[in-house]
Amino acid sequence: MREDESIRNGVPVLDRTIALLDLLERAPEGATIRSAMRDLALPRSTIYRILNTLVAHRLVRRGADGVFWLGPRLTALAARVKADAAPFDLAAIATPPAQALRDRLGEPVKLSVYEGGQAKVIVAILGKQDYSPAPAINTSFPLHAGAASKTILAYLPEAALALHLSAPLVRYTPRTIVEPDKLRADLAKIRKQGFAVEMGEHNGTVHAVAAPVFGPDGAFLGALSIPFLADKDAATREALRAGVVATAAAISAKIPKV
Repeated sequence: MREDESIRNGVPVLDRTIALLDLLERAPEGATIRSAMRDLALPRSTIYRILNTLVAHRLVRRGADGVFWLGPRLTALAARVKADAAPFDLAAIATPPAQALRDRLGEPVKLSVYEGGQAKVIVAILGKQDYSPAPAINTSFPLHAGAASKTILAYLPEAALALHLSAPLVRYTPRTIVEPDKLRADLAKIRKQGFAVEMGEHNGTVHAVAAPVFGPDGAFLGALSIPFLADKDAATREALRAGVVATAAAISAKIPKV
C-alpha cells in the first residue's frame, strides 16, 4: 500500500492525536489549548477532548496554569522500545535508577546523549511538584549551555570538540559561556571532578547538576542530570549533586559488556 493510501485509510482522530503529541514534543515549554488550535487548525472542542483523554491515560499532563506537556507514561513506554541495532538499551537500563532518584529527591531526572550535534533527552522522569522543570523525551539542547550538555561536550573526541568550539556560540542568558577558552577550562574541570554544575546557562530560572554514564570499556555513553529551580539552598544542591553522581555510577555498573 502506498503511503498516501495509508494516510487516506487511517483513523482521523488518531491522526489528530499524533499531531497533538508531535506539537507537544516540539514545545518543551508546553502548549495551551489556544496555541494548539492555532498551530494545528483544529476546533477547540476536538483538542479539548483529545487532551482530556491523553491526560486521563497519563500520556499528557496538565499544569495548574492550563499548559500541557508530554506525560510520565511516555517514559515507561519509551523504555520498552526494542533497539534492534544497539547491543543494549541504555534508556531501559537507566530508567529504574533514574526513577528511584526522582522518588528519593523529588526533582526531575533526565538522561541525555549526543545526537546530531546536540544533547538529546532519551529518559525524562518528571518531578513530584507541578512547578518543577518538565524535561521531555526527544528534546534536544545546545551542547555549550547546561549541565548535561556540557558533560556531553566534555567527553567528545578532541576533533569533534574543536569543530564545535570553532562555530559561534549562542548566549542564552548572561551566564552562558560563549568564550571557547573559558568553556574549555570548564570542560576540563567537569572531567576532573566527575560532575557538572550550572546556574542558569540555558534558562535563567533553571539550574542543574549532571554526571557522566560510562560503558564497561570506559566509553562515555550519556549524561544523567537533575534540573531544578534556582531557589534551592546549598544543602539541597549538595544532595542533588551527590545523588546524580551516585546514580550515574550505578547506571554505569549495569551496562553489560558486549
